[in-house]
Amino acid sequence: MTRIIMHGCNGVMGQVISKIIEETEGAVMAAGVDRVDDGHNSYPVFTDLKDCDVEADAMIDFSAAPAVNGVLDFAVERQIPVVVCTTGLSDEQLAYLDEASKKVAVLRSANMSLGVNMLLKLLKQATEILAPAGFDIDIVEKHHRRKLDAPSGTAIAMADAINEGVNNEYEYVYDRSTRREQRPKKEIGVSAVRGGTIVGEHEVIFAGQDEVIEFKHTAYSRAIFGKGAVSAAMYLAGKEAGLYDMSDVIG
Repeated sequence: MTRIIMHGCNGVMGQVISKIIEETEGAVMAAGVDRVDDGHNSYPVFTDLKDCDVEADAMIDFSAAPAVNGVLDFAVERQIPVVVCTTGLSDEQLAYLDEASKKVAVLRSANMSLGVNMLLKLLKQATEILAPAGFDIDIVEKHHRRKLDAPSGTAIAMADAINEGVNNEYEYVYDRSTRREQRPKKEIGVSAVRGGTIVGEHEVIFAGQDEVIEFKHTAYSRAIFGKGAVSAAMYLAGKEAGLYDMSDVIG
């Protein structure tokens, strides 16, 4: 039985993940952590991570970027493997995460869904064929109006997967409004749309001479991210220190 601590348990995704854990055979909610406990959860909730003293096999963080360093400190101190789902991390935080992974198992993924992680592999393969043939590459991502970071972590992960297929020779361009020139050959355009209640939509466009190839992933429910996070936590339990990602989980 994998005992899981949910950090950010009262947020939208925290509640989704908590429910999935409770419905998943072989997993159980050990505790939750959030700024406020209104008593509606069926598991103990701590308003300060430092006060969380329950035994656990893994931890899932789905909170806010400023809290991630504290989560990593807790994971290292308690030697609890941690799945970091929070996006919008700074370069300094990513470096901090790398250091923590030398002391405890850390899994980080820009997107926890099985479909997106499969798509990352396909994008790299497609780029290896299409980029040398002169195809231009753009990414368009859409999310709900409350999402704070732009472009999304998933869009950047897609750009990174594409760039791996061309030996990291391409540059990322987020705004073309300030220049008036023909598109350079080695760039990946990344555009963000924010509006309404869009859960998540990512489209990658390979535009060539007289033909266009598109890869698209649409999330209709946050549950797909929750299921991935729970699978990741169950996978990470008992693992040695190191930096893992969803490709390790899906094999």
